Amino acid sequence: MAEIGKVAVVGAGTMGNGIVHVFAQTGYDVRMVDVSREALDRARATIAGNMDRQIKKGALAEADRDAALGRITLATDLDTASDADLVIEAATENRDLKFRIFEQMDRVAPAHAILATNTSSISITEIAARTGRPRQVIGMHFMNPVPVMKLVEIIRGLATSDETTRTTVEVAEKLGKTVAEAQDYPGFVANRILMPMINEAVYCLMEGVATAEAIDTVMKLGMNHPMGPLALADLIGLDTCLAILEVLHTGLGDPKYRACPLLRKYVAAGRLGRKTGEGFHKY
Repeated sequence: MAEIGKVAVVGAGTMGNGIVHVFAQTGYDVRMVDVSREALDRARATIAGNMDRQIKKGALAEADRDAALGRITLATDLDTASDADLVIEAATENRDLKFRIFEQMDRVAPAHAILATNTSSISITEIAARTGRPRQVIGMHFMNPVPVMKLVEIIRGLATSDETTRTTVEVAEKLGKTVAEAQDYPGFVANRILMPMINEAVYCLMEGVATAEAIDTVMKLGMNHPMGPLALADLIGLDTCLAILEVLHTGLGDPKYRACPLLRKYVAAGRLGRKTGEGFHKY
């Protein structure tokens, strides 16, 4: 398998721009692809702003910021990934959308390219089956915020080759990340453990056990979590939490993963967390 030189990231949202940030800062030429030019422009501005904060903290030199930003190319057409060695999908956590993107990625990317997904719950095996190269499809689950969080969860599909896994692990480590490998089961490790905790916190809120502030305070001060579960749900996005719980519930068939009705109500109302200004807390 060829050495990874050029990278394309599909999706310019929170996860996509964070992934682009760390690749560009590490020295990779990165193409950020999204159907919306406005989303691309916002993403690049976000990356620049986050790098400016790194400069203020003494973690990045101005010259390195300028060089990193110069390595980022914006594109609205996935065909521009035709010379990429690694293509990472970072779209919304929607299985049908991811399937369509992978079908396109498979048509466009060169035969040697690895196709990775940042999915936090959807089956890598199912995604890989939408391509003609299942041995080169892998899960590369970054944590939010990507420039800060050290973990990358690497998930092998049923057909993922040892070579694909080895190359992907090497790339993640080159980014300065710590890798944890997981098998392809719903939610993998991170969200199979995290989402039931968040869901139970929502049940506590719905049942009047405590306020959102009290629930988060208990988990921060009592369990030494850096952020309470309801605040974390707001950061992730309540729609994303709901989507992951539905994958867990369907994939594992266990009622303990049934999404709390209050979570469904908030999503239906458009209270999705930080990105809409209100979720379990106001922003």
